[in-house]
Amino acid sequence: MALEIIESCVNCYACEPLCQSKAIYEAKPHFLIDASKCTECAGDFADPQCASICPIEGAILDESGVAINPPGSLTGIPVQKLAA
Repeated sequence: MALEIIESCVNCYACEPLCQSKAIYEAKPHFLIDASKCTECAGDFADPQCASICPIEGAILDESGVAINPPGSLTGIPVQKLAA
């Protein structure tokens, strides 16, 4: 069980202090998640806190490679409308 931060991360530092397991760390060129420490906030929160605060939609992936903060999740704009 581990999340992944991808290259669209802008190193805004929003997620790092929220990580209960201290799995998020600064690296170049963007933050990364230590898979051996990441608990996905299971037992502490209903949703991973890093994804709930991340201002970059699609920057955090679950273990299947699916964005847990997908396009439209911050703005509330449906993806179909964004594509139009």
